[in-house]
Amino acid sequence: MNLDLLKKHIDSYKQQLSKNPEQANDALDERKDRCSYYQGWSRERILTMSEEDFSQYMAKLWAMLIWGNKKYVVDKMILDNGFDALRKELANLVWGDAPLAKRWDTFNKSVKGFGPAMTSEILCHVHPDQCMLWNRRAYVGLDYLGIKGLPRYNYQMTGKKYVELSEQAKMIAEILTDSGMSGVNLLTVDYLIWDELQVVDNLSKIHEKAKISKDEPIPVTIDKETSTFIHNEIRDKLAAIGEWLGFQSRTEIKVADGSKVDTIWEATIGNMGRVIYVFEVQTKGSIDSLIVNLLKALNNPAVQGVVAVSDAAQLEKIRKHAKEVPSLGAKLKCWDYETVLETHDALEMVNETINSLGLVPQGF
Repeated sequence: MNLDLLKKHIDSYKQQLSKNPEQANDALDERKDRCSYYQGWSRERILTMSEEDFSQYMAKLWAMLIWGNKKYVVDKMILDNGFDALRKELANLVWGDAPLAKRWDTFNKSVKGFGPAMTSEILCHVHPDQCMLWNRRAYVGLDYLGIKGLPRYNYQMTGKKYVELSEQAKMIAEILTDSGMSGVNLLTVDYLIWDELQVVDNLSKIHEKAKISKDEPIPVTIDKETSTFIHNEIRDKLAAIGEWLGFQSRTEIKVADGSKVDTIWEATIGNMGRVIYVFEVQTKGSIDSLIVNLLKALNNPAVQGVVAVSDAAQLEKIRKHAKEVPSLGAKLKCWDYETVLETHDALEMVNETINSLGLVPQGF
């Protein structure tokens, strides 16, 4: 970490706070209110919360700003996970006895619909002295400070990595305290990152692909478990992209006996019927199986396009296999998974910005 750079921005941050004491007090009150609200949900209270309680609990998160229709997102979480199981896993995440890294990994493997931003925000509000808030802005800020090994994608944010980054945030909190600020915790660090470390150059470069020299190791080993994480992240982000574009998106959809596709985008056109786009994500496994699934999907006349999503090397193999299948080759589209992630991040930024204007009243 570049400590000189950090201290320079801390000085600037303190100057801004001193120039705007009312704004500084409002920010402090907001932090206290948010922590008080989420800390008020004890383990027992979470286990007995109603669906309406859960909706309000989630709607208050900054991570939900990317969604205009928050109720839709919350209802989908409940449907996908089952409400009893969801309450149990949430209670164990926040108040469980296991080490933080273990609780993080267990929650993210067991629960659908939560990413690192939502999960870390809840933890930060409940345990602001121990848990940092991780999102795109945190990535930009810590990268600007020269911290290495930051996770660019959700599947890279393991429990171990989250604990490591929270320790880095604690170091920043200590330096803030040493500078004379009082009542500092890791939520204070988040405000510093948001207000001082969102450097334009870093924001513009966040979507650039990492350049790896011949002498450097590949950053992620695609073993069976990592492959599942990558697959599920791409699947879910494809669904989110579809929602933001105005489609009804669903994941893990049965297209025929024994065959499911990863994601579909669906739209109804007046009284004319439906239009469906089908996406299959390939990380590891049989290309023949992917092709069979897409062919079965094309048997539905509403399906207007089928898309294979993978890395560049896999996509080239998929194209070669598809050319040997006349009914598929001309209809198949290919989408590099890194471009999917970049597209998701760009649309997330757009939706967060527009929704923060409050142009459309929330449903709850």
